[in-house]
This record gives sequence, C-alpha cells and structure tokens, in this order.
Amino acid sequence: MFLRVARHTDNLEKIENFYVNILGFEQLGGFENHNNYDGIFIGKPGLDWHFEFTQSHEKAEHHFDQDDVIVLYPKSIEDYNRLISSLLKNNISSITANNPFWNENGKMFLDPDGYRIVISPLKAEISEID
Repeated sequence: MFLRVARHTDNLEKIENFYVNILGFEQLGGFENHNNYDGIFIGKPGLDWHFEFTQSHEKAEHHFDQDDVIVLYPKSIEDYNRLISSLLKNNISSITANNPFWNENGKMFLDPDGYRIVISPLKAEISEID
C-alpha cells in the first residue's frame, strides 16, 4: 500500500521551502496548470509515502485543531538535533503542544499554513491491539 497525504495551500513556495530546505525532504515531482492546479510531491525517494501540496485560484480552507499533528521521527539523535537547529536557524520558534506527551518527547512547530509538526527523538513503536 502507498500513502499520499494531500493538502491544498495558498503558499506553495513557502511550503516547498519549509519541507525541502528546512526539514530536508526532497521534491519528488510536480505539475503546473493541471485542471487549474499547480502542485509538488515531497518526501524521500524509495519510500511508500509522500506529501502532495496543491495550489489553485481557490483559497485554501484549513480546518484543524491543536491535536492534529504530523509527527516526524528522525533516525538518529544527530538528525533530530540537525532538524531542530535548522528550524530555529530559520526563525521558526517551537510552540507548546496541547498534548503534554509531545512537550515531553519532542518539539512542536508550525508549518507555513499553521499545521502542527512535531519532531520527536523517539523511535515510532507500533504494536498490535488485541
């Protein structure tokens, strides 16, 4: 199974800068004027998921709350420190998460559209629920 997380934005250039130049993802592809949409695919080559961001003449209408979060787990503490440093160097301040778990286990930031991103040094653990 492949996963694409698609989101409309009014700031395609700022979104690309944030996810590519600051967080270190890569632009995997893109398109212009496809049914009046421009878009970019952002992720890492060879993975089964990526983000798609689109922009059109219609204004993006974002509806989210404080617990809607994208969590990124860097593979090493060095990668974690590099990401935090990159965010702070680009004047992107951390914010307090609504869920105290993320304050104890990472740092939360806002992307250019106001969506919450957590950078956590913990490794994701998935367990089956009986």
